[in-house]
Amino acid sequence: MIDRTACEIRDENDPLRAFREDFVLPEGTIYLDGNSLGARTAGAAARAHEVVTNEWGTGLIRSWNTAGWFDLPVTLGEKISGLVGGGSGSTVVTDSTSINLFKAAAAALDIQAEDAPGRTVVLTQQENFPSDIYLLQGLTRQLGDHYEVRLVDDEVAAGLPTALTDEVALVVLSHVNYRTGRLFDMAATTEAIHAGGAAVIWDLCHSAGALEVDLAGSGADMAIGCTYKFLNGGPGAPAFIWVSGALQNRRPQPLSGWWGHARPFDMAADYTPAEGIRRFLTGTQPVLSLSVAEVGLDIFARADMAAVRSKSLELSDLFMTLAEQRLPDHPIEIVTPREHEHRGSQVSITHPEAFAVMSALIERGIIGDYREPSVLRFGLTPLYVGFTDVWDTVEALRDILDNRSWDAPRHQVRGAVT
Repeated sequence: MIDRTACEIRDENDPLRAFREDFVLPEGTIYLDGNSLGARTAGAAARAHEVVTNEWGTGLIRSWNTAGWFDLPVTLGEKISGLVGGGSGSTVVTDSTSINLFKAAAAALDIQAEDAPGRTVVLTQQENFPSDIYLLQGLTRQLGDHYEVRLVDDEVAAGLPTALTDEVALVVLSHVNYRTGRLFDMAATTEAIHAGGAAVIWDLCHSAGALEVDLAGSGADMAIGCTYKFLNGGPGAPAFIWVSGALQNRRPQPLSGWWGHARPFDMAADYTPAEGIRRFLTGTQPVLSLSVAEVGLDIFARADMAAVRSKSLELSDLFMTLAEQRLPDHPIEIVTPREHEHRGSQVSITHPEAFAVMSALIERGIIGDYREPSVLRFGLTPLYVGFTDVWDTVEALRDILDNRSWDAPRHQVRGAVT
């Protein structure tokens, strides 16, 4: 049987343990929600102070040039691209994930209208993150009644040839299911989608910074993702969009703002899209947010993603094993896949009173989150989560379930954010 001492030894021998100093967390807190909002980086406050006090306060408008503000979307995009196997000149950090999906999907459908006319179905997961689905539904309404969003479950999506009729123009998939943690085989799935005549956009919100990704090597068309989860960019930090080199100049994206113009300071009346990935920019960029997000990206520049992935799997293996050994008498089910090749960087467990159970855990300083229906979700961020953290979490969970600590009125009260 595994005990806490064995977990402490694993922490002492962890090759990533030094990265814990790059993050700031309240004393006594075990933070297992980095798949929703990453922990604050140790350098975030100093970087924000530098931008506000010196670059903005002293440099004023000159800092668009002297402090590199104008190039921040591309500068950060290069750093993201290195994490997701995108290749140079393929990524910009800008806007929100939803806005970037709108831009990518509209451009992809425009290209498909030329390459595969008559295809009018956008296929996505029933369990995709809801914002992705809503966004695609809104886009197809704008394009007219002949376009349709079709939802399939993860099992069908994993066996895509059965769903890829000659009506399907575009497939949008979350690489890791936000609720269950199920991971798609990007290369094999992309190959199947292309063989069926469709294009693919990957949502990397629960992948970037958590596992190795190879967009270019997999043959993907486009991808979007956020920087505020595993990449620790801060609440509401800008997202990113990646477009393969073969598609970047095929069509302009629909939100044709001045930052995507070939010569934005010509102030021309007509729009001419920039060459390359810059055409996927729209309006003036949020400099403070971008600057703070860069601190997190610079941490990952020092990390070995193979080691990050290896530790992630070890942490989730440990979590699942301990849950099975120490919670056998409770109505729980581990819904995250056991197979490494199908698992992201989280463990999701169902329980009939999941919301109240998570509330009781948070009261003890162990922060995960709740997702409908009845899912306790524990994000495992290898740069600051240790093996002893996993042991202590399962022990607290056992105590809460054994003693029904969750069954108190205060644990039934839901805030605006769950």
